[in-house]
Amino acid sequence: MPDPTPELLFDGPDDGPPIALAHGAGVGPQHIAMVTLARELASHGLRVVRFAFPYMAAGRTAPDREPVLIDTWRAVIAALGDPSALAIAGRSMGGRVASMVADDCGVRALVCFAYPFHPPGKPERLRTGHLGDLSTPALIVQGERDPFGHREEVPGFGLPERIRIAWITDGDHGYMPRKRSGVTIEENIAAAAGEAAAFLQDLQPAEPQ
Repeated sequence: MPDPTPELLFDGPDDGPPIALAHGAGVGPQHIAMVTLARELASHGLRVVRFAFPYMAAGRTAPDREPVLIDTWRAVIAALGDPSALAIAGRSMGGRVASMVADDCGVRALVCFAYPFHPPGKPERLRTGHLGDLSTPALIVQGERDPFGHREEVPGFGLPERIRIAWITDGDHGYMPRKRSGVTIEENIAAAAGEAAAFLQDLQPAEPQ
């Protein structure tokens, strides 16, 4: 079983709209890619909360079993107070698991950075079955060349129209573009954070008159 409350790492203003951010299978919350994404999100005024799944905190390479990942997400959400005010997000595996708990936990919104639609080269093994019933407002921010689900194939996966998709220029699974694209990895990560921030801003209720 995971610890009841994983260590939480914070970026951004104390009073900013909160967004919990989970890492992917291969790198933890303090990897430069995760730190950069968190800081870009924080630059939009968001209060970003990073954490590690138990296997990563213990220095293991093999991800925890799915129930442990789910329990960890639930513990983080519970630790952060009112779930209706909380957005949850994750890179790859972290985002997929977030999408599995979003409705049950009653969170405000879901953002998946580089959703792993299928293993590379195996589009028949889709990981989208639960997304058809998802009611939480959701955004998927995907690299155009992501081998886990690229721009040419994702429209054929039958996702509900209420799940928004934002495409990152020439990005792979880590948003890395090719040199000839004319964009940099830093620009792509900033664009991904900007898409997420704009999505969450759109969800905010209108200010009282």
